[in-house]
Amino acid sequence: MINISTIGMVAALLTTGAYIPQAYKTIKTRSTKDLSIVTFSMLFAGTICWFIYGLYIHDTPLMLANGITASLSGIIFTLKIKSFGKRRRR
Repeated sequence: MINISTIGMVAALLTTGAYIPQAYKTIKTRSTKDLSIVTFSMLFAGTICWFIYGLYIHDTPLMLANGITASLSGIIFTLKIKSFGKRRRR
C-alpha cells in the first residue's frame, strides 16, 4: 500500500514541475504575449496562500512545493506585468 505522504510528494513534484517549462520558455524568450495575466495572478496568489498554510501547519513538502511554484509563477507574472506596461506605452 502506498503511503499518503508519497502521494502528496508525487503531486507536489508534478504540479511544481509543470511550471518549469513555461517559466524557462518565458524567461528565455521574454515573451508573455499569449499568457493570461488573470490566470498567473490567481495562480501566484493561490500558491502564496498554500505556502502560508503550509507554514501554519508545519508541512515542509507543502511549503517547498508552493514556495517553488510561487517563485516560478511570480517570475512569469512579473514578466507579464512588464510586457503589459510596454505595450500600453506604444
